[in-house]
Order: sequence, then C-alpha cells, then structure tokens
Amino acid sequence: MNLVLDIGNTFIKLAVFNKNILLETSVQKKLDDSLIDSFFQKYTITNCIFSSVTNNKKNETLLKKYNFLPLTHLTPLPLSINYKTPETLGIDRVAAVVGAKSCYPKNNLLVIDIGTCIKYDFLNSKDEYLGGSISPGFNMRFKALHQFTGKLPLIEFKKENLTLIGDSTEKSIISGVYNGMKTEINGVIKAYIKQYEPLKVVITGGDINLFDLVPKNRIFADKFLVLKGLNEILIFNEKK
Repeated sequence: MNLVLDIGNTFIKLAVFNKNILLETSVQKKLDDSLIDSFFQKYTITNCIFSSVTNNKKNETLLKKYNFLPLTHLTPLPLSINYKTPETLGIDRVAAVVGAKSCYPKNNLLVIDIGTCIKYDFLNSKDEYLGGSISPGFNMRFKALHQFTGKLPLIEFKKENLTLIGDSTEKSIISGVYNGMKTEINGVIKAYIKQYEPLKVVITGGDINLFDLVPKNRIFADKFLVLKGLNEILIFNEKK
C-alpha cells in the first residue's frame, strides 16, 4: 500500500492507496511522528511520497525517517514538462495535473486548483504539460484589500451576505472579491475552450464548492486530485 502526503500552505493532507484505490484520507494542521506512525500501524505501507510547497525542514527530516520519496522537479513523471523553469514549477501543480491525467487520459485538460492561490494548468492530449497561470485566492484577496488600504476592514466571508450590489462596505468587498473571482475563472475556462477544444476542465482545492462554474457539461470536481496524482507518480517510479 502507498502513503502519500500533500503539504500545503494551510493544511497537510494524507491518503492511503491500495494500488489505485483510495482507502483513507486525513486533513491535519501539523505533521508529527505519531500521526505518520499511526498509518504504518494500521496499514502495511510499502511505499511513500510527499510534496511540499513550504520550506519546513523539520517535516522533511521526519519524512526521511520513513523513506518518503520527495517530489521534486527531478522526479520522473508519466508526462513531459514543457516549462522553461521546471525547477520553479510548484510540485502541487504537477501532482494535480498527473491526477487529472489518470482520471481523464488522452484529453486536453485544464486543471484549476482553487485554494490559497488559484492555479490554472494545462495538459494537452499528447501528455505535454505546457504551463498555466497563477492568481490570488479567496482569502488572499480579502487580506490584500485590508492591508494595502487605510480603512477597508478585513472581511470574513459569509455567502449569505453575497449580493451583486453591495449596500455596505462589507458587502461591497464580498461582492467584488467573489464575483471578481467567479468572472475570472469562467473567463479563463472560455479562453481555453476557444483555443483547445475539445477540452475537459477539472476543479480541485479547498474552495471548489464556492462557485457555480460553466459550462457544467465539461467541468469535473475532484477534491482528491493532488493526492491521486502523487499516488500515480509513486506507482510510476516503482516500475522504473
């Protein structure tokens, strides 16, 4: 069985796979020895992999103890990377694309990860990763409006306060951030459809349930996409 870890900016996600079958997932705020050990006690773990978007040396030292394979720009992948600076490419972006490829092989794929940042990544039907784009995520936009202005408050989003026309400063900020993000994402999807039809769109990330995106007949949501991609990369490296 495989144990995979996705260390993000906000949460640490763990999953156990039996080949391609997802058995268990867990979301934690921090990583410690007892957490990892509990998975080894519960399952017969034979291979492990982790990806991290942070520079936490303590986590990396702990994972070395359990012989985790670190996902880096040098790790062999089941696709080709056509990116000018692969050493700077976020490995969570790579894992998400590999996960989408495993679910929808031989398709033009736009993968959108809606979390701390919004990450757009494109894989063509020849399994060539071409790149994408990055923009601020939900909470980052609220914090920017607060930190880079003199009087705008820091807003805690509540969807029931959402209106198109904000009749207070709080509701105006919520409308601007929410509708701005929704319009951005739908606009990016339309641009990719225009250039790379036929296209499938795969959505993942912590904020995937906030938006009603179109066109619905080609959009697929998968909150475990990065974990699935890490497992596919681990399987690919086991065979080498």
